[in-house]
Amino acid sequence: EKAQRVAKAIRKQTGEVRDRWERLNAHASSWQQQVDKALEKLQDLRSAMDQTDLRLAEAEDTKAGWQPVGDLLIDSLQDHIEKTTAFREEIMPLKQDVRVVNELSSQLAPLDVQLSSNTSRQLDDLNMRWKLLQVAVEERLKQLQEAHRDFGPSSQHFLSTSVQLPWQRAVSQNKVPYYINHQTQTTCWDHPKMTELFQTLGDLNNVRFSAYRTAMKIRRLQKALCLDLLDLNVAQNTFEQHKLTQNTQQLCVPDVINCLTTIYDGLEQNHKDLVNVPLCVDMCLNWLLNVYDTGRSGKIPVLSMKIGLLSLSKGHLEEKYKYLFRQVAGPADTCDQRQLAQLLRDAIQIPRQLGEVAAFGGSNIDPSVRSCFQHITNKVELEPRQFVDWMRLEPQSMVWLPVLHRVAAAETAKHQAKCNICKECPIVGFRYRSLKHFNYDVCQSCFFSGRTAKGHKLNYPMVEYCTPTTSGEDMRDFTKVLKNKFRSKKYFAKHPRLGYLPVQTVLEGDNMETPVTLISMCPEQYELSQSPQLSHDDTHSRIEQYASRVGTDGEVEWLSTDGQQLCYRKH
Repeated sequence: EKAQRVAKAIRKQTGEVRDRWERLNAHASSWQQQVDKALEKLQDLRSAMDQTDLRLAEAEDTKAGWQPVGDLLIDSLQDHIEKTTAFREEIMPLKQDVRVVNELSSQLAPLDVQLSSNTSRQLDDLNMRWKLLQVAVEERLKQLQEAHRDFGPSSQHFLSTSVQLPWQRAVSQNKVPYYINHQTQTTCWDHPKMTELFQTLGDLNNVRFSAYRTAMKIRRLQKALCLDLLDLNVAQNTFEQHKLTQNTQQLCVPDVINCLTTIYDGLEQNHKDLVNVPLCVDMCLNWLLNVYDTGRSGKIPVLSMKIGLLSLSKGHLEEKYKYLFRQVAGPADTCDQRQLAQLLRDAIQIPRQLGEVAAFGGSNIDPSVRSCFQHITNKVELEPRQFVDWMRLEPQSMVWLPVLHRVAAAETAKHQAKCNICKECPIVGFRYRSLKHFNYDVCQSCFFSGRTAKGHKLNYPMVEYCTPTTSGEDMRDFTKVLKNKFRSKKYFAKHPRLGYLPVQTVLEGDNMETPVTLISMCPEQYELSQSPQLSHDDTHSRIEQYASRVGTDGEVEWLSTDGQQLCYRKH
């Protein structure tokens, strides 16, 4: 019985030992699993930390190579902005790497694993380095953008050198520039040089004939803006480069500056001694605002800027007509009355800004539009060739443009002749030869001021030369003078020879297009190809027909160009 009790106790203790052993094994197995899991997590954490540390070090090396923003060239700011933006995108995966490291670290706490102080410091260091890298990138990008805004091409900062003390260039809220005179404590919209230029244009007000007066003013303006150096195709390529294809688009001042900067940077490469980029850009911007944004709204229509720049660009006259037409033509390379009106309306603003618009029909361009479409027998669409044919007739609203080309052709011409009034010899510029008197020549200064000598009258026929005469032209003029010697005053009154094709006018309110449209025989370098619809003889036949329509009322001012008299009717 005692043995049974002992055996029973042993069996009981054996069961307890077995249970405790099983529990111990289970606990040991669980602990082993926990240790294995913790070890795996620690290994993953260490691997992730090492990988993140390596990537951070590479990014920090790149950051260490950055030049201070203040040391960068202004022209390179945009490039650095793009590179920094790309770098910010490149380091974005680091954000995920740091997040993974932090998640792995947080997964060790439930496993009752405490990181060593060294590992904890490394983890905190990774987080701090990532935050500092982010801050550094954002701060540099901010500095670059501010520098580009304040000093880049669109900032207008580079234009501050266009004025000298006591003047200072300032910019209004809508980016329109204005100028401060610290000496007089006054402000104005016009650049000081533009003010000086327009004061000098007053010297030309003594030119009696409006088309020449206006053309000479525009020529002086053209040279001051260095647009006489700008080829038509270069201007057109610049418009395309800046994607200026939507004529209704309104350009803000920075956009205009960007386009002008491209133009003048190109001109400076070929004309370093003539082109001062900041001054030219600022002056041309000033002129465009004066012509097309008198209210200083800070917006200029794309079409207006293109018409203005092309009108004053360098090139063959007929090519210029084609370029201007192309700006308003539709996909079929034709334009309707509305599109032609847009072209003429923008073009007439150029003489309007000079105070000369009244001589060219005023701001009402409807009669000119009708004249053009009547010329093509009232068709709906106008073709480029038809537009050029009409422009050859020098319509009143655009006559200043071909005269501008003649002024440019004549300004350096030297004629081996002496002015019978002021005795200038040789005559420089336009030369006017009488077809009534032998050896009677007048320089452009005397002719434009209306001075005469030897009993010569302003209404006597004269021929204008833009270039030196040839022996053939001298003989032709001698023959004409000889014929005119035997003609009476009644003959000249009865047979007025006009150098223009008068246009039927229509009274529209207070505006009327007056019949002063000119046809000129241009010098060779500006000669236009013969129109297939209107030959040389046909032109003069029509001139003779229309001449009979001109009454004797009002004072008539006579001009002539290369053998054809020009007549302005004064109202």
